[in-house]
Amino acid sequence: MEIGVFHELTIVKERDQGLYLTDDLGDEVLLPNKYVPESFEFGDTLRVFVYLDHSEREVATTLEPYVTVNKFALLKCVSTTEFGGFLDWGLEKNLFIPFKEQVIKVRKGEWYLVHVFKDEKTNRLLASSKTNRFLNNNNITLKAYDKVEVIASHPSDKGWNVIVDQKYSGLVYHDEIFQKISVGDVITAYVKKVRRDNKIDITLQQHGYRSIDPNADIIVNLLNAEGGFLPLTDKSTPQKIQEILQMSKKNFKKAVGFLYKKRKIVLDTDGIRLRNPNS
Repeated sequence: MEIGVFHELTIVKERDQGLYLTDDLGDEVLLPNKYVPESFEFGDTLRVFVYLDHSEREVATTLEPYVTVNKFALLKCVSTTEFGGFLDWGLEKNLFIPFKEQVIKVRKGEWYLVHVFKDEKTNRLLASSKTNRFLNNNNITLKAYDKVEVIASHPSDKGWNVIVDQKYSGLVYHDEIFQKISVGDVITAYVKKVRRDNKIDITLQQHGYRSIDPNADIIVNLLNAEGGFLPLTDKSTPQKIQEILQMSKKNFKKAVGFLYKKRKIVLDTDGIRLRNPNS
């Protein structure tokens, strides 16, 4: 039975140590008593996560890990040994990160962006902070304007390197960032461009005409929250607009123009006002 993922399994028998569950192929796995539901019937289906317990045996659990196999996540180191470190991933048995899979030596109490993979030699689930080797931009199926989910990986002199849809590496340039970003942040973003060398440029805001409505919603929502007024005009500095709205001045002006044409706002010399607050 595949480990590191969720399964929909059928209850087939009960023993002193718990319930035995089976998949469509007839493979069985134990669900220990501590995870057995209060009421059940044979033939019921349970959604469980399968991994190896402390004795390296396949076991099922109803607990939900923070990450599954072949995925990335930010995890906290809870202990270290001479062989590596152990990360809290939401299960009874912590996730092991060997020394050879560490970019820098992990320390207890610190958080690390890691990839979870199955070691084919031992069949164990392991973590690696060498995340780049699990990304591949050779066969990119994305195109400009696609909505994606990115994970902030690490900053560079050009911007922030991100993991795109758990598959690819991408870059958000400094001039596309209007919010605070930390390692491990999961952010909704958009593909700006897929380059000929298979590098992916990412933007955190929809660009072109696609950005007008979402940015307009942001402004209206904040206007409602602030009593119908924001001290922002077309003469406000980009820094002030970024601080208040987390968007570029260019996108701000487009959204304000859109709202003005729709007669949603009034433009005053000291800011913008909502015509009908909370509407």
